[in-house]
Formats: sequence, structure tokens, C-alpha cells
Amino acid sequence: MSNHSRMIKTKFVSPMNKISLIFGGAKSGKSNYAENLAIPYSNKIYIATAEARDEEMQKRIKNHQNQRDDNWHTNEEPINLIPHLTKPYTENTVILIDCMTIWLSNVMEKSLSITDMTDTLLNNLPNCSADVILVSNELGLSIVPENALARKFRDEQGILNQKLAKVASNVVFIAAGLPINLK
Repeated sequence: MSNHSRMIKTKFVSPMNKISLIFGGAKSGKSNYAENLAIPYSNKIYIATAEARDEEMQKRIKNHQNQRDDNWHTNEEPINLIPHLTKPYTENTVILIDCMTIWLSNVMEKSLSITDMTDTLLNNLPNCSADVILVSNELGLSIVPENALARKFRDEQGILNQKLAKVASNVVFIAAGLPINLK
């Protein structure tokens, strides 16, 4: 028997969807990069986690809306992402969630269990019938925050990014508008 015929043949099983994590610092170009990843899709769903609570956030949200074309269907969902991930979607659909950092902040603000919310998210992401692009911030490259709540938030964000990176098939760090492919 030749070496070739002794090789174990395994069938490659792809995940039901492709999960991409795009993360970086503030104003690094994450959202723009993520939106460009979605260009080839015919059905684009944007899940916005931010809430317009003040004038500055209203301007940020408006700027994000203006940079997207009319091919996007936008859902504003600050916390409950699961219904959007468990719907049956048609082929060639992408869901862009922008951003996981604000989602985490919303979870913490409502005093919800970060572990439970994150575990539920991580359990549902791989089974989504659409491809998913997650935008998140890297907060751990700066100075140590001076108060306990800010330090807890920074730490929880780092843990969330690690967990998202584990389930993602594509992980890109954005610095100065330039992508650095990590996975």
C-alpha cells in the first residue's frame, strides 16, 4: 500500500457561517473596514448597539448612518442580539454588529450578568444562518484607568474580545486605518 493510499481522508466541514471580528482603537477605521467587508453581500443587516443619549452621540450615530448606502437594513438593538442571530436568513446575508464595546457597556449599565450574556451570544453566533461581522474596541493599549469601574470595563472588554476571537474565523486589528490580519 502506498503512502498516499494510507492517508486518512477527512471531509472539511465548514461552519454554518463565517464570523469576522474587526477591532482596534477609537477612530481607527474599524466600522469603515467592516462595512467594506460587507460589499459583496446582497442582503446587509446592520445592528446598531449605540443609543443617542446626548448630542455628541447623536452626531456619531448620524455620521455612521450617512456613511452607509441604502442597501443596509438597520436595527437598533442595544442589548438583545440573540433574536437577530437566530432568524432564518436567505443566502448571501451578512449581519454587521457595531459595536460590541457599546453592547458590553449597555449590559453593564443594566447590571445584567456579563458572563450569561456573553455565553449566550457565543453559543448563538456559530449557528447563525448569516455571516456575521463584529466591530469592537481594543481598550487595553492605553493607560490604566484611575477608577475601579473603568478598570473593570476595560478588563471585561479584553475578555470579550478574546472570546469573540476564539469563535471568529477571521480576526483583523485596525490601526491608523490599516488592517492587520491576525486570524
